Amino acid sequence: MISSCSRLNTIEFLIKSSQHLQVSPIVKYSAFSFFADRFLPSLPPFIKGASSLNWLLQPVTESTLQLFVLISIWISSKIHDSKPLSVASLKFLADNSINEQHFTNRNFLEAEVLFMQVLNFEIGTANIAFSFLDELWIQIKGVAKVGELINFEACMEIMDLLYEKEETAFLYRSPHSLAASILVISTFHIAISMLQIILYKILLLESCHILLQVVSYVMTVPKQKWEFPVLAWVNFAASCKEEDIIKMATEILKHVLEPC
Repeated sequence: MISSCSRLNTIEFLIKSSQHLQVSPIVKYSAFSFFADRFLPSLPPFIKGASSLNWLLQPVTESTLQLFVLISIWISSKIHDSKPLSVASLKFLADNSINEQHFTNRNFLEAEVLFMQVLNFEIGTANIAFSFLDELWIQIKGVAKVGELINFEACMEIMDLLYEKEETAFLYRSPHSLAASILVISTFHIAISMLQIILYKILLLESCHILLQVVSYVMTVPKQKWEFPVLAWVNFAASCKEEDIIKMATEILKHVLEPC
């Protein structure tokens, strides 16, 4: 019912809207959970089983999907923010971003009720990947130096990419394993970046003598300063099977590193 193109456009609209509204990451990824993980899969059976349909679903257009994206952010903001987003701020964004249709304040209220009905009023946010990833990141920073080097922004970019790709969205059905896998990938990225820097500097060296000094230094740095059993720790902290983490991390890397 909803084409892959429309799905991608609405996911990108959610990312851009979150940036424009300057919402916190937990608001953004709770909205992702509401819209991408729950609303989109539940919409076709909801429409099929309805005796009468609201005008917003007759038919389902990209404009109405964008409206529901804003509704997902609004509901998420109500849950997580002490001062939630106002209807006025959402309507202002809609007026400037949704060109095919104009929505009133009343339409927003109507769409919110409809959105909740499609979700069967299930709006819990305790079981989302971002929450588990954030918790793991805080924990690993407290026990290992590598935790301080993790680029959490890069972790969130991976999460965005996985939502954008329809074939990887299913990974969010296993939020614990997904969070653990992204954290493991981020630590691998640190190791690769360090190796790239070292190799680049070696290539710039003009003297074989200096090259030997660099190699000697790298070899004599205390291994325990950098080494940390990330996979084993994540396996314990996230209560996930090691083979599941490796399998999911491999799947993620296959898509993250895929040529555009």
